[in-house]
Amino acid sequence: MSTEAIEKLRKDIVFREQLREQTLTFHSTWGLFSPREIDEGSRLLLSHIDVNPTDDCLDLGCGYGPIGLTLARLAPQGHTTLVDKDFVAIEYSRKNIETNQIANAEALLSNGFSAIRDRRFDVIASNIPAKVGNELMGLFFYDAYMQLRAGGRLYVVTINGLRDYIKRVFKEQFGNYAKLKQGKNYTVAMATKQN
Repeated sequence: MSTEAIEKLRKDIVFREQLREQTLTFHSTWGLFSPREIDEGSRLLLSHIDVNPTDDCLDLGCGYGPIGLTLARLAPQGHTTLVDKDFVAIEYSRKNIETNQIANAEALLSNGFSAIRDRRFDVIASNIPAKVGNELMGLFFYDAYMQLRAGGRLYVVTINGLRDYIKRVFKEQFGNYAKLKQGKNYTVAMATKQN
């Protein structure tokens, strides 16, 4: 590979997208999930999340921030927190928050909920990769339940092969489960913290 080609690969990937009628500019880079476009699962998730203007939101495993930035725009009087365990993802989420001039969002380095145990949320959303495994997903769902306010909602999108597992774990942890949409490859599910 030529030096010129290498230097081109080192430059940010920049693109604009419209998500939930919000036009956003994203900077991304190789090594982050879906660096050149918003993936199908995140699009499906965002199209089925119900957000109130005052909601405090969490994007769990934010990558470069498409879900979290959209939530922040949909809840302008709330606060949106984006977390990821990958420092490169957090660097790009912060860059995208600044690029899009979103004052009610912040991105924090956190392994799941470890850095945000003191916060409570109305909405938690996540595009969970199947490769994280059932153990880590179980921890995420337990922590989500503990950190949601009463009436708070957890939204996840997963590959269709995990939908039965998600249904079972949501019913165990939250006592309820709603399948909001099953597409060709992905399923969007929601659980509500009843009290």
